[in-house]
Amino acid sequence: MIGSAVADPVGTGDVLGAVVVTALACIPIGISLWALLDAARRPRWVWALSRHPQTPWMAAVAAGVLLTVVGLGISLWYLLRVRPDLAAIERGELTGTVDRR
Repeated sequence: MIGSAVADPVGTGDVLGAVVVTALACIPIGISLWALLDAARRPRWVWALSRHPQTPWMAAVAAGVLLTVVGLGISLWYLLRVRPDLAAIERGELTGTVDRR
């Protein structure tokens, strides 16, 4: 018929595929937001005693939310390298984590 459009039915596979793609796309954003919130919640004194400056790290992670692949790398570096140093200082373990220049 002219003028009538028949929509293709959406199958279960299409919906499942969309859910999987959406979940995979949310992983980098979720990791970046986790890193940003963790950096923001650390007390100033922890950052002051560490060799890591808070403002550049928060800016890098925040900018990384917009740059998916780069942001994922920055966030993972923070979570795997910087966060353990900060957590150790927060627990009172100051040996080896403080930069004494």
